[in-house]
Amino acid sequence: MGLFSKKQVQPKEYSQIIDSILPNPRKELAKSPYDSKLGLNMARDARKVLSGQMKIADFHKVYSSSLTKEFGKYYAAGEEQQKKNNGKGPKWVMVIDLQKCVGCDTCTVSCKAENRTPPGISYNVVMEQMSGDFPNVSLVNLPRPCMQCDQPPCVQVCPTRATYKLDNGIVAIDNDRCIGCRYCIVACPYGARSYDFGDSYEEMLGYNDVTSPEYGVDRGERKKGKTPVGTIRKCSFCFHRLERGEEPACVETCIGDARFFGDINDPNSTVSKLAASPRAFRLKEELGTEPSVIYLR
Repeated sequence: MGLFSKKQVQPKEYSQIIDSILPNPRKELAKSPYDSKLGLNMARDARKVLSGQMKIADFHKVYSSSLTKEFGKYYAAGEEQQKKNNGKGPKWVMVIDLQKCVGCDTCTVSCKAENRTPPGISYNVVMEQMSGDFPNVSLVNLPRPCMQCDQPPCVQVCPTRATYKLDNGIVAIDNDRCIGCRYCIVACPYGARSYDFGDSYEEMLGYNDVTSPEYGVDRGERKKGKTPVGTIRKCSFCFHRLERGEEPACVETCIGDARFFGDINDPNSTVSKLAASPRAFRLKEELGTEPSVIYLR
């Protein structure tokens, strides 16, 4: 949104804001006990598959041997399975109106409270960027949950098939299968994934006693060596709340009413109508990830 200037920010500029928060791939994989070069190459080629430069069958042919050698019994061979509901079930989509976002970070706080994320991990972040010279200054707020991509590169590079796509459009993680290799972190072009190191909020009494349900599974006390510690975590559109018929915490608490959530398969839904607006765009559409988070500029 503009602070003083009424300059229209272009979708490409919003994508550049995302680029500024992406982790350094080499530094990220240096923390992993697994082959860094393999992870980097898979992330690169996963983008090629999305852009049509490489066939998915060739991708698996190239990496099958290396994955078997590196991950052994953990490696789940074969192409990822993505269920399609053929329009018969809900396809969850979030629409964020950037003209209404005031940058209050309520979504970030409510998300942390709902999902009890550890220090350093926020599923929902709001990035700010100031541009121009006074008095022609503009301030841009860009909220970023997980994009829940229809063509997710994170799913493609996961050697254990711990990351997969639900038929309702949500990209989920089976934390019991996840080995924390971090390949999905460097493959995600939106910086939406984090590794759980097991850190705690020492000043918050009872923080470790109960964890948020990870994709609908109540895991109880949080401690070293127990899932989700040592695995990858990310926004799930508050899947456990959807199961109860509720909206994601960030949508429910947004003080500017900037977030909308619903079934895009329903032509009468608010999100369907907003997605058809000339103001609508998606981040990094040129990659072919087909995000389920739609922005209005």
